[in-house]
Amino acid sequence: MEVQTLHIFNPEHDIALASNLANFTAPHAGRQLRSDLGFLPVLWADEADAVLVDNVEVAARSCQRLCRKMGKTPCRFVDKSQLSHLDIGRIEPWGWDLALRAMLKRNGVSEGLLPSDEQLERIRQLSHRRTSAQLLPLLQMDGTVGEAFECTTTEQVATLKERYGQVVVKAPWSSSGRGVRFDENVAWVANVIARQGSVMVEPYYNKVKDFGMEFESTASGIRFMGLSLFHTRKGAYTGNILATEQAKREQMGRYVSLDLLDAVCLQVVQRLDLDDYRGPFGLDMMVVKGDGGFLLHPCVEINLRRTMGHVALSLSPDDDELVRVMQISYDNRYKLSVRHKKA
Repeated sequence: MEVQTLHIFNPEHDIALASNLANFTAPHAGRQLRSDLGFLPVLWADEADAVLVDNVEVAARSCQRLCRKMGKTPCRFVDKSQLSHLDIGRIEPWGWDLALRAMLKRNGVSEGLLPSDEQLERIRQLSHRRTSAQLLPLLQMDGTVGEAFECTTTEQVATLKERYGQVVVKAPWSSSGRGVRFDENVAWVANVIARQGSVMVEPYYNKVKDFGMEFESTASGIRFMGLSLFHTRKGAYTGNILATEQAKREQMGRYVSLDLLDAVCLQVVQRLDLDDYRGPFGLDMMVVKGDGGFLLHPCVEINLRRTMGHVALSLSPDDDELVRVMQISYDNRYKLSVRHKKA
């Protein structure tokens, strides 16, 4: 069977990067999320593509209602047992890592379709939170705020805690709010440094609103794809606003200057160097309270992979009056729903 692009939803990707193991077993939550929402790439796949899922029948049943509601035509689903029989043009996962490559190779996918060790290591290093810290100064201008430091000892973390009073400590590689501490837990910090080599430390900011910008890195440069207005609970993603770019810009204009947002976006497009990485990525940002009003933190985190913001963009309406909410809920199973937003 000929497949133009094989799409893969591997939400355990960030944790796999942290482990950096070919024989990696994702935690239960990651495996369940992949199983329950493995059909997601249907929302941006073309008719000649296929989506790799754990169970073809379950995936087809799960996505049927959503696709019908959103006017999407499902493409084909395949499982691991079919991989060696497919004539695949290219592979587009949620994110590339050693574990994914090893799984595909074990199941008969040609090495010519897979990234090399060197490419995977570059992706891993670019996914380190130090990339965000290095980009942050390039995005600073009037109306912005933000600092980030890489620490390799608990003493360095303690010094920053003394300087700023309250800090946020982050593991270099982590997923969905995990690996983030809002206090200086010395034992946790020491453990992360021992396993991952360092921690990232930032001053604590009084957050007002989460949002992001979604991009794609191509051979001809970085392309802005759209704003992502999302919600979190205890650091974990819960959903996105689905609206036109104009409607999202109007919402953000209540907090910060749209000229400032455009200037930051332009700096990302012109100055961010992602080496030879090609594919979607997202920049998480936030609006914070300052002494004289709201300020923009232009680079909380870079996600060098597809994000739920990209998923939301694939579902965004063309009508300015039509605003919906995409929500992920968990009650024994992960479920993705789209509902109209209450006024």
